[in-house]
Amino acid sequence: MISFENVSKRYPNGREALAGVTFQIEPGEFVFLSGRSGAGKSSVLKLIALLERPSRGTVTVAGQNTGRLKAAKIPAFRRAIGVVFQDHKLLLDRPIYDNVALPLVVAGTPLKEVDRRVRAALDQVGLLGRERSSPLELSVGEQQRVGIARAVISRPQLIIADEPTGNLDPGLAVDIMWVFKRFQEVGVTVIIASHDPHLVEQFGEREIVLDGGRVVSDTYRERHAARMTARAPQPSVLPDIDLRT
Repeated sequence: MISFENVSKRYPNGREALAGVTFQIEPGEFVFLSGRSGAGKSSVLKLIALLERPSRGTVTVAGQNTGRLKAAKIPAFRRAIGVVFQDHKLLLDRPIYDNVALPLVVAGTPLKEVDRRVRAALDQVGLLGRERSSPLELSVGEQQRVGIARAVISRPQLIIADEPTGNLDPGLAVDIMWVFKRFQEVGVTVIIASHDPHLVEQFGEREIVLDGGRVVSDTYRERHAARMTARAPQPSVLPDIDLRT
């Protein structure tokens, strides 16, 4: 689904956000990007969503080299990815229905199909029946669920989320993670940037750790290496033989 090959990102002010990052994510994986603030997590997500392009290296998403994608094709590329933000980015003067429907309305989807899919998306996040509510009437956790419903309404095969639980208390954070987990269980690839080590540990999924713009740990790679070591043929233990006889 996603491949980073020796990817670096340097901004015009000279700051290098990523330096030689390499990893692969398979379809249907659930992956945490972790690390301290400024480690490069958001830069990775921006490169995946083609909000930015790499300075060096190759980013491939769903078989497409993003560095070679023409500008005219970028909107369609982005519509195929569900993006969830920490601060929801909801339209506070519009009801929940309009917020969730927005990606389909922009894409020119027929209204009957919009209605069906809005209700299905809200049902998936436990908010069916709240279509006409204002975002201001919802709790912070419910607002985040609206953001997730909006992200999945286009039926993406990839969801990326940048600190989606950063503003939530631990209990709500776990609830939101289970929402993401349910989408992964039906085949959606999910990548979540988080600086909460307790949350990452609780779910036990693959974790790619960034520090100073570099990958310093990847539990998938480490587990794979451990499996290969365990499967390696062990040297035969031969009985002692007295060659003098």
